[in-house]
Amino acid sequence: MCGGKLVLVGPDEILKFWLDDVDQKQWYIQDDDLDRKIVEKFEATWNEAMEGSWGLWLTYPSGALAYIILTDQFPRNMFRDSAKAFSSDKMALAVAKQAIHRGWDLKIDEPARQFFYLPLMHSENLCDQERCIRLMKERMPETGESNLIHAKAHREVIRLFGRFPYRNEALDRQMTESEQAYVDEGGYGSTLRALQSA
Repeated sequence: MCGGKLVLVGPDEILKFWLDDVDQKQWYIQDDDLDRKIVEKFEATWNEAMEGSWGLWLTYPSGALAYIILTDQFPRNMFRDSAKAFSSDKMALAVAKQAIHRGWDLKIDEPARQFFYLPLMHSENLCDQERCIRLMKERMPETGESNLIHAKAHREVIRLFGRFPYRNEALDRQMTESEQAYVDEGGYGSTLRALQSA
């Protein structure tokens, strides 16, 4: 809200903020100040995306990238630990698959290119997980290595459970005994450490 009006932003503003203004080290850590900034700057634009706006963004590579960041990454910051954090995942995944099919990911330099692949990593579908790993290996030759271990860890969780147990509470899903044991024993962090030490 600015002067009582909703503030809507375009794809260039999203890309400048996330790729230029935010340090890469902040992309994957919890930072309450950053989360607040993203809410202030982008929640209204995200709400419009949820209503079906921004179709024109999907007609060119950088626009599609901005849309994916808006619908896949930003909700994880804006609505952390709630079901809403995952509510636009399917939208981001559909756009990511379409963009990859068109080769648009290859028109974006690394490391920004990874954001085309993260909706696959966030998917609770093993085929998407396998594809994410392939893309990280094949299309991220310079910076993919750091993401590859995380892609493999996500795949391992989906192999084990068919879903991410640490989302269960936010999504009001019943935790199975094996999932609860997994979470109690360190969850994703334990899977990541096991892969790193293998």
